[in-house]
Formats: sequence, structure tokens, C-alpha cells
Amino acid sequence: MYYKVKVTDHVRLPPTEYSTSTEEAIVGVIKKDYSGLISKDFGLVIDVAGVDSIQDGIIIPEDGATYYETNFTLLTFQPELQEIILGKIKDITDFGAFLSMGPIEGMIHISQAINDFVSFSKEKQLQGKETKRSLKVGDDCLGKVIAVSYKDINNPKIGLTMRQEGLGKKEWIIDDLTNAKKTKKK
Repeated sequence: MYYKVKVTDHVRLPPTEYSTSTEEAIVGVIKKDYSGLISKDFGLVIDVAGVDSIQDGIIIPEDGATYYETNFTLLTFQPELQEIILGKIKDITDFGAFLSMGPIEGMIHISQAINDFVSFSKEKQLQGKETKRSLKVGDDCLGKVIAVSYKDINNPKIGLTMRQEGLGKKEWIIDDLTNAKKTKKK
């Protein structure tokens, strides 16, 4: 899920930035400090959405920089448990598939890819034994977040499933809906 997060911080503006307007320089420093930051509190920071207010600056002796208390808004991405996410299969390995969810990737274990016995082929595809459904790089899919771990803050782990009804490749979902309508008519 994407969020706008309000933050208050003391932004250090070095003397090399004094030739630029204060707001422009502060936005540059905030982008440098926060873009790409990963935090348990607000997920992955995508960008600075805007600066809300900048207080008067203070200079600390022997530093030369000016510090501004600044209120700003960050655009963040934080996947939540049970959230349904649309993404594209980026890679397939013998243990599962990786789904690109915008700024981050999630992993679909081979046991969670297809509601069937699944095998891995040399062509980097996952194939269902009975359903004959296959998953390959570039497929658009819907996955459900089943695990989120920030144990390694520089490399968060997102676990996904596509085994439930209404998940997986778009073609699978359409087939399931068509079959459900046929069954209901009988």
C-alpha cells in the first residue's frame, strides 16, 4: 500500500547549498537522506511528496551549517498482510517466482504459485501437473501478501501466495470465473 507520511526533522543545510533557495536546498537534502530508505515504521521511501513548513534556521558554533526544523511529507510503500497486489513476474527459479510490485519484489514460493503439484522447467517456467497452468517471466499476476519481514532492514522479505481463488495470472482468474458461471447454470 502506498502512503503519504508526515515527518518532522532537523535538516542540516551545509554552506555549499547557501547559493540555492532555502526550500530548494532543503528538498535536495531530504531527498538525498530519505529516498530509498527502508524503515519498519513506514516501509520503503519512494520520494519526497512536499515540504509543508520550514522554521527559522539555527547555526551551531564550529559547524558552519544551518539547521532547519522542517515538516515534510514522504511517499512510501509498505506492503500489508492480506493485501492483494498486482505485479509482473520478474524471475523464476527452481524454488519459486519473484513478483515485481513497483519499488520492491516479493517472492512466491513454488508451493504457493499454483494450486497444483508444480514443477520447474529448463525454460524458467513453473508448470502445474493437473491444471497445465504455467507461469513464466513477464506474466501479469495478482498475489496476496502472506509474510512481511524487516529482519534485514536493507533487504526486506515479502512472501506472496497465488493459490487462492481470484489470484494468479489474469488468464487463470478469467478461466475460473467462466468455469464458475458454467457450473452455476447447470
